[in-house]
Amino acid sequence: MLSRKASKDSHGQDSSYFQGWQEYEKNPYHPIQNPMGIIQMGLAENQLSFDLLESWLRRNSNTMALKKDGVSAFKDLALFQDYHGLPAFKEALVNFMTSMRGNKIKYSSDKLVLTAGATAANEILMFCLTDPGQAFILPTPYYPGFDRDLKWRTGAEIVPMHCSSSNGFRITRCALEQAYQLGQELNLKIKGVLVTNPSNPLGTTMTKTELNHLLDFAIDKNIHIVSDEIYSGTVFDCSSTTGFTSIMEVLNERNNNNYNNIRNHIHMVYSLSKDLGLPGFRVGLIYSNNEKVIAAATKMSSFALVSSQTQFMLSNLLSDAKFIKKYMVENQRRLKRRKDMLVRGLRKAGISCLRSNAGLFCWVDMRHLLSSDSFEAEKELWKRIVCEVGLNISPGSSCHCSQPGWFRICFANISEDALHLAMHRMKVFTSSIFSVRFPIIMMRKKSF
Repeated sequence: MLSRKASKDSHGQDSSYFQGWQEYEKNPYHPIQNPMGIIQMGLAENQLSFDLLESWLRRNSNTMALKKDGVSAFKDLALFQDYHGLPAFKEALVNFMTSMRGNKIKYSSDKLVLTAGATAANEILMFCLTDPGQAFILPTPYYPGFDRDLKWRTGAEIVPMHCSSSNGFRITRCALEQAYQLGQELNLKIKGVLVTNPSNPLGTTMTKTELNHLLDFAIDKNIHIVSDEIYSGTVFDCSSTTGFTSIMEVLNERNNNNYNNIRNHIHMVYSLSKDLGLPGFRVGLIYSNNEKVIAAATKMSSFALVSSQTQFMLSNLLSDAKFIKKYMVENQRRLKRRKDMLVRGLRKAGISCLRSNAGLFCWVDMRHLLSSDSFEAEKELWKRIVCEVGLNISPGSSCHCSQPGWFRICFANISEDALHLAMHRMKVFTSSIFSVRFPIIMMRKKSF
């Protein structure tokens, strides 16, 4: 006999988000070996700047050889077991985060807990902040993996806060109150709100107005805020109105005695998976002003440690301030260029995107391609795009979007040639739909 956890199908693997991956794995695109295969556009992975990282590694071969000042550090790293993490790595991380956020916030290494990726960080926070059956509010649309990461092992629940395309899916105080009321109607104790900033899947940064709404709401309800900021270094439009603002920055602006209590209720998650394109290294962290949360999370992190050799290598990389600064600027430039390519390609196919300024994906509006205004029609369209067009994209329903017809399309994990091919396939597909629905208009277009 297995445990209820092992035998119950509560992982979320049946989501269309994961089903699309399964279809891709059966028939993956390759430019030579399988040119008709499915192109993977459901993976939020940054592969655009590997050459910069590989160039640094070639110039710093001692790091890969686990040498410090020319002397082997292998034995010390092989025997290191402290789950608090290497002090040099934690210091390099907080300096990196401080620099990346324009030195507006000074982070402290004693408020940081290392974890094996952001997945572990978010789950550990749920263990620290909720008991089974208690809930967090999440704005929709949200990353499909949260149904697994936040709920599966912890027993926590998610209450959706439905945001609308009418205001660009922005968070409002009204939407927060409605979600809180929904939680009460479901007899769920709301322990906090979790947001992703920049948003996955929207690719947008939160405004200071939204962040202040969150803080006021958390103060009023005496609940927590978890801000998942793993895409903060991917912001490629950093103007005064659309740049990135951390929840910690807004909190510091309220630095007076009246807000001392809320400081203990604000927690940040970060990782190096997206900004540096290193998901395989499994480096994440929790940052909090709450000493009890840090103490408990540190104990729990023993189940999700970052290897000592990874910490050693990345502490050297992050400590090279000159390289890191150049890398971040160039990486953001490449992300913007690739995102603009996707937007232009979709526009030629008659498809528009939500205006975005960050992330590795676009939130794409295909409502006009639906056969009806329903999630059944969205699923039908999604299946055709995966199986007939050969593009694995994520439907909005997998992100719990309240409006059918929106899709997340990733652009940073494939080659430029693959992206061009994907857009060609999409244009052929939409043209076939338009020619059936609007034959007279299409004939006129062809005549010009």
